[in-house]
Amino acid sequence: MQSLETYQNNLEADLKTITAELHLIAILDEETGDWVIRTDDIDQTQTDLNAQADASEEADERIAVLAELENRYNLIKHALKKFALGTYGICELTGNAIEVERLAANPTARTCTEHMDNEHNLPLS
Repeated sequence: MQSLETYQNNLEADLKTITAELHLIAILDEETGDWVIRTDDIDQTQTDLNAQADASEEADERIAVLAELENRYNLIKHALKKFALGTYGICELTGNAIEVERLAANPTARTCTEHMDNEHNLPLS
């Protein structure tokens, strides 16, 4: 079984990695806290239809990657906030401990195994 400190250290390392990945394709809007896709390095002035299609495809790919990375970023930030509050490893629906096996498989888990299907409905605060 990993210690809580190990979970926290791993999550902090993951946050650094994901933040670096996000900076490659997006810019953090400090006002809203949302990541916005970077397009400054995609040439959108091409007159060639194939080049325009390539630029559009590149932007679409970045949007998809951004959505996944931003979701992971937010979940990790939420888990680290729970460490600060002393509530890490506690099911947000029942207040019971989250199973060790579940945390080992998913350190950002917010609910126990019984309620994991409802986890995506919980707001991130």
